[in-house]
Amino acid sequence: DRPWEKFYTKEMLEKEIPKRTIYEDLYENNKDYLGRYSLNYFGKKITYQELFENIDVVSKALIRYGIKKGDIVTIASPTLPEVIYLFYALSRIGAIANMVDPRTSKEGIEDYLNEVQSSLFFVVDVAYPKVHDIKKTTTVKDVVTISPSDSLPFGLSLGYKAKETIENYKNKDKKVENNSIKWKNFYKSGIEPGRFIYPEYEKDTPVVIVHTGGTTGKPKGVVLSNDNINAASIQAIHCGIDFKREHNWLNIMPPFIAYGIGNGLHLPLVCGMEVILIPQFNPNEFDKLMIKYKPNHMVGVPSHYGSIIKSPRMKKQDLSYVIAPTVGGDKMDEKLEEETNKFLREHNCSYKVTKGYGLTEVNAGVAICTSNETNDIGSVGIPLPKTVISIFDPETCEELKYGELGEICITGPNTMLGYYKKEEETNNILKIHKDGKVWVHSGDLGYMTDEGKLFIIDRIKRMIIRHDGFKIFPNMIEDVIMTHSNVKTCKVVGMPDLDHSQGKLPKAYIVLKDEYVDLKVLEKEIFDLCNNKLPEYSQPVEIEFKTFLPLTSIGKVDFVALEQEAAEKQKSGILTKKLESNI
Repeated sequence: DRPWEKFYTKEMLEKEIPKRTIYEDLYENNKDYLGRYSLNYFGKKITYQELFENIDVVSKALIRYGIKKGDIVTIASPTLPEVIYLFYALSRIGAIANMVDPRTSKEGIEDYLNEVQSSLFFVVDVAYPKVHDIKKTTTVKDVVTISPSDSLPFGLSLGYKAKETIENYKNKDKKVENNSIKWKNFYKSGIEPGRFIYPEYEKDTPVVIVHTGGTTGKPKGVVLSNDNINAASIQAIHCGIDFKREHNWLNIMPPFIAYGIGNGLHLPLVCGMEVILIPQFNPNEFDKLMIKYKPNHMVGVPSHYGSIIKSPRMKKQDLSYVIAPTVGGDKMDEKLEEETNKFLREHNCSYKVTKGYGLTEVNAGVAICTSNETNDIGSVGIPLPKTVISIFDPETCEELKYGELGEICITGPNTMLGYYKKEEETNNILKIHKDGKVWVHSGDLGYMTDEGKLFIIDRIKRMIIRHDGFKIFPNMIEDVIMTHSNVKTCKVVGMPDLDHSQGKLPKAYIVLKDEYVDLKVLEKEIFDLCNNKLPEYSQPVEIEFKTFLPLTSIGKVDFVALEQEAAEKQKSGILTKKLESNI
């Protein structure tokens, strides 16, 4: 019955999704505003006119390098202007961008390249040494290196090159011969005159492959179409949040995740905003970026907001310019949410922290707190205008009632085309229900209120099942432990129950605010806290204090690594109740 639709106007609900490529969408929305700034790269501002000129040159260069409709080009780089030109140029010629994290190991990059049979590979120069001989082990014919200095202002460019020269001298014994094509030479090939015919828009044409985070399993290539990305942006633009051409957007998200390339880049650009590019984001400098750029829009993970509210630099800052400060990527602790809301209110921001929900398979965001009215503590908001979210029994696929806990499933225009060359895995997540629609089975547990507000509880894969069949939700334990005044963060994973032939038991990994405490006393306090607040069957059986938790390449807690560590230490009999400095 879609109760959330009461929060939308008729115009929002009926707004049509553009039937065109993402390049065409970008151009049509900005062709009358070519003099406005599109990108801000360390102070160098690039107009929309210059953006389209660069995309045009890169489109021709790609064709001259033999790239045609349907080909897959792999890009391993942070968010540089050149990557943006490439992304839209590939859309324009009907090719596909395979976005890869440049921090991936050489073997991992080889796998990604061979999986999609890329003949052309773009890589940021600092990652080139580890892949300098990539042509020997992959289908790649040409490697193009992009330098962060290629688009820097003149002074900063000289500084970068000087630093690079010094580093090369220091590492001269380790230096590898650079046989790559430099970006400027690749770019020049597109300047030569010639007649080019570009393919027309076709529905469901793939435009990008982004890879899942791998927090609970092996990453998979998610194939998204022009329609997926356009659907995500048009729904966000018309969900009630104040998006204007005059605004700017602080883009700290990398291009190799769905949010970074779709909502973080395409959305503000089709709005005609100025996008501030931060290729290498340091969470400890988030406050400096806020003060320097005064962004109207920004998005971060929960820990980013934790650093802002504790920053001495932010104490006297007026944040009235901030619109819908968005958080995603991980569940936000309710205590941190309340602290962040208080901080924003005290600093003249009229918005609460704006939580959202999504996954790579639906091009990132599908639900968001569209206004303070839909922004309850703990909720991630309501479904976007053309998206339907409901809760189903994960075993029977029967739809559940409001307030009942089950698997969050999504249907709508954001739904991916599928996992690249993984039909079985695709069929496991995309399922046709009784209504005849394809639903994405998120693997997340949650519930929805009778107003349509969505609450996330945990990942189904994180659910711990004991030998006796009792099911334990890690977040229940985490929420209790987080109430202790000295706990900074906590994550719970299952470890094997060695006293039984099957089943797992919960183990808590804890990072403290103050490391210089009596750990034995603290451990007892936490066990007592759990004993008083939790049912007997869900008590943690072991606690380990750490100075940090392992993260995946995109900054999420790596639960697979924690589970493996817990199992290995348990089986080897190593005592784990002590402070460790790393994994």
